[in-house]
Order: sequence, then structure tokens, then C-alpha cells
Amino acid sequence: MNNQFIDFKQKRELGDILSDTFAFLRTQFKPFFTTFFKIVGPYLAVFLISYGFYFSSFSSIIDFNASTEYGVNPFDVFSSVAFVIAAIVLLFSGIATYVLSQATTLYYIQSYTENNGTINDSEIRKNVYKNFWSFIGLGILVILSVGVAFLFCCIPGIFLYVPLSLSFAIMVYSKRSATDSFGYSFDLVKDYWWMTFATIFVVGLIVTFASYAFSIPAIIYQYFKMGIFSGELDSETMDVNFIDPIYIVLNLVSTLAQFLLNIISLVAITFIYFDLNEIKNNEGTMERIQKLGGDLDS
Repeated sequence: MNNQFIDFKQKRELGDILSDTFAFLRTQFKPFFTTFFKIVGPYLAVFLISYGFYFSSFSSIIDFNASTEYGVNPFDVFSSVAFVIAAIVLLFSGIATYVLSQATTLYYIQSYTENNGTINDSEIRKNVYKNFWSFIGLGILVILSVGVAFLFCCIPGIFLYVPLSLSFAIMVYSKRSATDSFGYSFDLVKDYWWMTFATIFVVGLIVTFASYAFSIPAIIYQYFKMGIFSGELDSETMDVNFIDPIYIVLNLVSTLAQFLLNIISLVAITFIYFDLNEIKNNEGTMERIQKLGGDLDS
């Protein structure tokens, strides 16, 4: 067994979940991101490239100086087509990237847990692609449920979001179907909703503030380009001229950082799942007892 192995199947307090989340990412940084980028990397690259084209096309479409003295610039139609294509590619690549990222993280932890810290890359890849559409189906159920709840009021939306955020971990580690995972999430969180909410809230704050830190360079650059800091703001020239290659690159870096920081939330939610599962079912304790009994018999 790896000397730095972190046993997920234990009861943990909020502080333990936070510390073990960062301890896991620190000790598994190289093997995790090696596996992560092997699976998610190509889709993430397409997402970022389409994001860059989307920004570039968007700036061309709404550029108020695009018209010529003879009328509408004939190349505007090509900008519009490029914008639509970039938007479609961005949408589908974004969905695929997010789903694969979530599945890769969860199945990596499953491989890590089941093999006592040893990772099986081929097994992770196989599980990710095999269950891709299950993640899509469960994601649709979760988004529709939480979205409809938020339409009525924030409180129902938050109430549903807390248990349903664990449904993906349930599907992976309990090996349930998408619909069973959706329903069981409420049973798992029952009597522990506030504890789960508090943990998710604290982790969310950490990830949000860290994400904002990476977006600051793009915001500062935007303000400089618009002349806000210099006091030379001109409403007649206040268009999308600040959307230049530097601004797009800064936004791409910010988007990539925010995307990767979301992994912290996924790892923390996995710890929350195993904590609640241990409280409700004592699976980890039973496994340790059985292993101890096997060692004594041998």
C-alpha cells in the first residue's frame, strides 16, 4: 500500500474533508493530471479553441465600425456564420469536456480507492467512455430539477441542489443507474442536509474566490483598454475594441483555471459521499473488519 494513501471510506468532519481534499490533490497531482489530460485534454483543447473563436467572431459581429462608407461590409455574413459555428462547437465541446472531467475525476478516485493507491489508467478510460451517456442523462435530470426549483424560489433550488450534487458520486461508487442515483441521493442526505450544505458551501466559497483571482488580469486589462483608469473614456469609441488577442488569451487562461479548480469541488463531494455512506451503511468499517479477519485466518 502507498504510504501516502488516503482512505476515503471514513467518517470525517468538515475540517477533515477540506484538509484531505487538498492532501489528495497534492499527493496525486502528477498521476491524476497525467490521467486527466490523457482523457479530457483533446476535448478541453477543442473547447478552448472554440471559445477563442467565439470571442473573436462575437467582437466582429458587434463592432460598430464594421460598416464601410458604401454600406454594410460584405464580409459580415462570414463573421456571422463563424460566430454560429463557434457557438455550436463551444456548446457541445463544453458539455463533453465537463462530463468527461467529472467522470474522469470520480473514476480515478474509484481506481485509487479499490487498488489502495494504485491507478489503472485503462480501466479509468474504459469506465469514463462506457458511462458517458449515463452522466449526460443524470445531468439532464439534475439540471431540470434544480432549474425548475429555482424558477419558483431560491430555497427549493438550494434544497434540491445539495442532495443532487452527490448523485454522480452515488452512480459511480454505488454502481446504481442514473434514476436510482437521483432518488437515493435524498435518502443519503436525509438527516444530514445541513452538514452537507455547510461543507459544499465552504468548498464553493474557496473555489469561487480562487476562480476570481484568475479572472482579475483580464478585468484589469479590459479597464485599461477602455480608458477607465486613465479617465479617457469616450462613449463614441466605447465598443468592443478591447477584445483583442491579449484579452482573449487572458480569458482563456481564466476559463481554464476555473475549469480545473472545479476538480476541488468534485473531490470534496466524493469525501462527503463516503462520509455519509459510512454514517448510514458502515461499508468502510465492514471492509476493514473483513480484511482484518482474512489476515488473522491466514
